[in-house]
Amino acid sequence: MHLCIPPHVQLQLDLQEIERKEVTLADGSKRLVPYVGPVELRFKNRTGFAGAVVLGDEVLLGAIPMEDMDLVIIPKTRTVDVNPASPNVAMTIVKTVR
Repeated sequence: MHLCIPPHVQLQLDLQEIERKEVTLADGSKRLVPYVGPVELRFKNRTGFAGAVVLGDEVLLGAIPMEDMDLVIIPKTRTVDVNPASPNVAMTIVKTVR
């Protein structure tokens, strides 16, 4: 769900720990990990900002930042791209409160 970065990326970007978050891993175990940010994300003509949990050994772009930048997964090529339904500007859904 969230952006995950390994510890060496946190160091390279000089990201300070804001707090610790408890995360549930794929195997069901729980771990307390550093939460850092903000991180500016760029992909093609899209920009987003996110906090990141620090764990693992590779960067994982989660569903939340992908949704924020209006990116989609292309199953055939196993790649990420801008949403073809909104190629020029990221689109999002919001609900207004009256």
